[in-house]
Amino acid sequence: MGGIQVRVRKSPVRASDRAGVFHVQQAVLTLLIVISLACSASRSASSPTPLTSNQPAPSTATPAPSSPVTERTACTLKVSEAPVINRIKLGMTVNEVLALFPGSKDDEEVKAALARHGQFGNSSLPITPSKYGNSADFKSINRVSLSLLDGRVLSFTIQYNGPEWSHIDKFVEKFVEGKDLPAPDQWEPYVGMETQMKTLTCSGFSIRLFNGGEGGSQNYVLIKDIEADNTLKERRKKAQAQTSPTPGE
Repeated sequence: MGGIQVRVRKSPVRASDRAGVFHVQQAVLTLLIVISLACSASRSASSPTPLTSNQPAPSTATPAPSSPVTERTACTLKVSEAPVINRIKLGMTVNEVLALFPGSKDDEEVKAALARHGQFGNSSLPITPSKYGNSADFKSINRVSLSLLDGRVLSFTIQYNGPEWSHIDKFVEKFVEGKDLPAPDQWEPYVGMETQMKTLTCSGFSIRLFNGGEGGSQNYVLIKDIEADNTLKERRKKAQAQTSPTPGE
């Protein structure tokens, strides 16, 4: 009796089933690609772009514009062209000054000052205008202080009763009115007191204006004869050289 053979037939896979599997795999692959792209975009948005070595860092601050530098022209005015303030000017004699203030010759303070003479021909003379009959002519002036050399005015300082200026340039503007003097921007500000003091240096004289004190009570103008001042300095220098011992003696 022969053996019995069992033959198993494989069920054929239908084309529709294979098509379904293929579509599922394709959908999964597409989903994975979409997720991957979304993650990459998220990381790019949250992470700053690194700077390369030759790429400058962006600046957030706007640089302040540089202040214009005022070009000053040299003042070539001579001492003879120095301004006259309330009839007071450089080079005046003592008698000419006292003539402006009737009765000043008899003032004890004035006489005491004139009796004192420095060894180099220098002296000083203080004047308080309110003490004399013509005080109305000097109503805005509190005091006049004069430095003399050989009996002539080397420099004088006029102290004012006011007014108070918001900036030294306002004082300079008022001072130069009607005078042949440079504008405020040609005057040199004093370092550290730029809003209170300015100086004008010319060939023959210098002027300093100061603005300060309550109500402008410390305002003053100082006018100096440069040549006469240099003469006084030279006399002092020679005297010092003569009194100083020579090294080795």
